[in-house]
Formats: sequence, structure tokens, C-alpha cells
Amino acid sequence: MSTTDDVEVESLAPPHLNMITAAFRVGSATKVSYLPDGLMNRNWHLITDSGDYALKRIIDIPASTARRNLHVLAHLADRGVPTCRPLRTRDDDPVLVVDGHAYCLLPWITGHHLPGPALSPEQATELGTVLGRIHQALNHPLPPDGLDPADQALQAAVTAPEDALATADRYLHAASAAHDAFGQQAVGLLQHRKRLIAAHTTDRPTSDQPAGPIGWTHGDLQHRNVLWNQEAHIAAVIDWDRIRIRPFAEEVARTATIQFGSEQGVLDLTRTAAFVSGYRSVITMSDDDLLDGLHRLWWKRMSDFWQLDFHYDRGDDSCDHLFLANEEFLHWWTSRRSEVQEAFVGSHRR
Repeated sequence: MSTTDDVEVESLAPPHLNMITAAFRVGSATKVSYLPDGLMNRNWHLITDSGDYALKRIIDIPASTARRNLHVLAHLADRGVPTCRPLRTRDDDPVLVVDGHAYCLLPWITGHHLPGPALSPEQATELGTVLGRIHQALNHPLPPDGLDPADQALQAAVTAPEDALATADRYLHAASAAHDAFGQQAVGLLQHRKRLIAAHTTDRPTSDQPAGPIGWTHGDLQHRNVLWNQEAHIAAVIDWDRIRIRPFAEEVARTATIQFGSEQGVLDLTRTAAFVSGYRSVITMSDDDLLDGLHRLWWKRMSDFWQLDFHYDRGDDSCDHLFLANEEFLHWWTSRRSEVQEAFVGSHRR
């Protein structure tokens, strides 16, 4: 089958496809299917003479960062982390740049994504265990080549309430001037957010120094980036674009609140507790350290407006739905902070 005339292609120029298959030495393409689920990059399912592959056009990070992260994947695979080893070009490079577009190619892994509420408590525990293994493999005894040892004195700036209120006012002006459906929703939600911030100005974290272990993390572990196999176990963790140094507790809290938060803005506390228990079976972390990460994430959600930055400052509405869902969840979480804290540390004390 011709790679230029008969292959199903969306947003992928046939000359690029020919250069990609040649550089990665995977034979001729027989089918290319665009995968619309990715939020930040462009992805395709590529079938060639030699097998099935996941092709990604890297948009969200520089090619140099992607190259570093892809090198790390080989190390993680060697350490038994469920991931996939990237292919390399004839020049032994995991990234191919064609006409200014950076691509990487990975083996296709059969599996499906499961939102948090669809996981059994046992699967939630397994997810926590895998996150612990990721933190181990990325940091102990030393980080893989290309990653420097983490500075345990990492500072994490805490947004002042007045700065958060000023940002809310800026987006209120933009939303009011837009005269569209999203803007109308945003106005009401921003007004509510301002009242919430004003009511909790004394509850923000008081130190810029996070508690507990700090190190290299995945950065975006959530249901879109985890594949489960037919045996109901994790087949692979994917999308390693955001490998960065962070407090471990922050990633635990972020993963739990994204993975086990429902569309109705409610956190599944039972599955959250199982997830955290799985993580702590691998990584030693005190209750105080874990609660510090949870507290910091709550205030970050309270004071951050990144989805509106995408909408109004970048002209990108792909994350609008996340802003609406975040507001519902933030209000629910704020009214039940003690219950959420108990889910994170209660099972460890029993």
C-alpha cells in the first residue's frame, strides 16, 4: 500500500510519514490512525510491515527535553517499571525532527484507560504501588543518566491571597468582555472563587519549604496516561513529558485527586485511601509530610487559574472543561478537608 496515497492520515503530511518510517527502520506504513484523546501533543497509531507503534508529534516540550525523558524510559524499563522502551533512529536518537516538527516512536501497547471510579480498590492500590516504584527508579540509588540528583532544599512559592484575587479579577474582566457561553459560566465561577479565597486567606501554607522527600517524578500520572491490560493490571505508564523535580507528596496528592475525582466534583475517598496505602508500601513517608503535600495542592488549586491562561492568554479552549470541573471539585474539597485528610493518612494509622 502506498504511504502517500492510500494511508489514512490526519494532520500528518505523507512526506513526514515516509521519513519517519525510514529513520526508525520500521518498514512501510500500512495504516495511520489519528488518536484524538491527547490534550497537549498529537498522537497516531501507526501500523507498518514490522508491527504496531505509537507515534507522537511533540508539541508541549522542547525536543531536547523530550530526548532526555525518552532516554530515561530505557532506564525505567530496565528497573521493571511498566513502560515502553522508545525506538531509536539510524542515528541512535529517540527523537526525529522533520521540518521543525519533533517526533518519537514507541511500541504499541494494547490496553485501555480507566477513570478512577472504574478501578477496584485493589487496582487503586496497584496504581499507588507503581507510583512508588517510579519514584524509586527515578531517584535511587541515583537518578538515571541525564538527571542530576535532586536538591532537597527545593523551594515552592506559595501564592499570596491578594495575588490570587488580582488574577481572578483579570480573568473576570476578560470573561465579562467575551460575551460567550464559556465567559458567562466563568464569571459566576470566578466570583465564587473570590469568595472562597477571601474566606480562607489564613489557611494557606506558611512556608516555601515543602516537607518530606523531594526528587524526580512522572509529573502527570492520571488515567489518560495509564494503560490497563485484560488481566486488570497496569500494562504501561505512558506520556513522560513532565519529568521534573517535585515533592513526592505533591505527586501523590495530585495523582489521587485527579484519578479519583468524579465528573460530579467528588473524590472517591475509599479508592484514594487504597492508592495512598499502596504508595506507602513502597515509599516511607510520614503523615505530616503527606498532609503537607495535600495542603499545598489544595491551596494551589485555590490560587491557580491555568485553564483560563490557556483560554484567554493563549487562545486555546481545549482545557475549558477542566476549569469547570476543577471549580466543582475545589468547592467540594474545601468543605470536606478533614475527610480528605483522613483518607490520605487514616488507613496508615489503623
